[in-house]
Amino acid sequence: MSLVTLEGKKGLIVGIANEHSIAYGCAKIFHSMGAELAITYLGPRGESYVRPLAEALDSPIIVPCDVREPGQLEAVFTRITQEWGQIDFLLHSIAFAPREDLHGRVVDCSQEGFALAMDVSVHSFIRMTRLAEPLMSNGGALLTVTFYGSEKVVEHYNLMGPVKAALESVVRSMAAELGPKHIRINAVSPGPIKTRAASGIDRFDELMDQTTERTPQRQLVSIEDVGSMAAFLVSDAAAAITGGIHYVDGGYHIVG
Repeated sequence: MSLVTLEGKKGLIVGIANEHSIAYGCAKIFHSMGAELAITYLGPRGESYVRPLAEALDSPIIVPCDVREPGQLEAVFTRITQEWGQIDFLLHSIAFAPREDLHGRVVDCSQEGFALAMDVSVHSFIRMTRLAEPLMSNGGALLTVTFYGSEKVVEHYNLMGPVKAALESVVRSMAAELGPKHIRINAVSPGPIKTRAASGIDRFDELMDQTTERTPQRQLVSIEDVGSMAAFLVSDAAAAITGGIHYVDGGYHIVG
């Protein structure tokens, strides 16, 4: 029997946009290891891409979730409470910054754009954790997605660098606060992956090429690579691991 199994566990996945999403790579691995998943989508257009993927994963709960819309996130947890009564793990894989702020210097970002990026990319994870806490009476695991640009200046990553740095700090603080309840909180930090969200970063293809050249393994990681690490972190095999930033980048962080 595999040490890493999610048999009997129920988890929420927030952030699938299409089949190229990191969140989808994670969901596929979670499902293959026995987990039952609740999956969200962003608006009617998002539903057309996400629902077929969720149905293929036998997800019993497929619901809309736009964290910018009052009440939508709360409605997701109400549905989970009604149908499951508890939750074992959660994956938060969403981030956003207005294009004009993302493509400009950090020095020039607008107050409104900075606040929106922090709200969607960071505070939404705090809100999810707060809503999940009462559903994790027997402990649980919460996971978010960050990037190396949080700790080093990555060209063209711009505003998202400080935002991801804040997200990582939140991971550490909440892990310390919820540790006594056996609720673990971690972040995965993948190398560059060509997702819809990443396409908004200026000259992202150049970043991918540079990463391939410098990475010790001389290759980019896949969404399934991230999913394997994510599955370990939300499994009982990682029961003593919390508050960490876990790289899935072929070793790029040691030379970047």
